[in-house]
Amino acid sequence: MIELRPTCEYCNSNLPANSTDAMICSFECTFCKECVDNILYNVCPNCGGGFTKRPIRPSENHKNENYLGKYPASTVIKHKPVNIEQQLVFSNNIKSTPVNER
Repeated sequence: MIELRPTCEYCNSNLPANSTDAMICSFECTFCKECVDNILYNVCPNCGGGFTKRPIRPSENHKNENYLGKYPASTVIKHKPVNIEQQLVFSNNIKSTPVNER
C-alpha cells in the first residue's frame, strides 16, 4: 500500500493525502510537481526512474473499508534535498531516455 508521504523530499513543501501536486517514482520517492519539473527533470535522484502523479486515497468509506480513515497517510517526513549540481549531471545522462527504457 502506498505510504502517501506528507512532504516533498527536496523542498519539504506539504503534500497532504489529497494533493494533486504529489509525484512518486516506483519506489515511492515523493516530490512536488514543481521540483520534479524544474530541479529533477523527471529523473528520480534515488533510482533514476521517472515520476507519475501519486494516486489520491478516498477520504470516505465507499467500499470495503478502503479509505484514508482506515489506512491513513504517513506522517514520516523524508527531507533529503539533492545537490543540484550533481542532479544536473545525473539527470542529463538519463532524461532524454524514455522512462520505460531506463
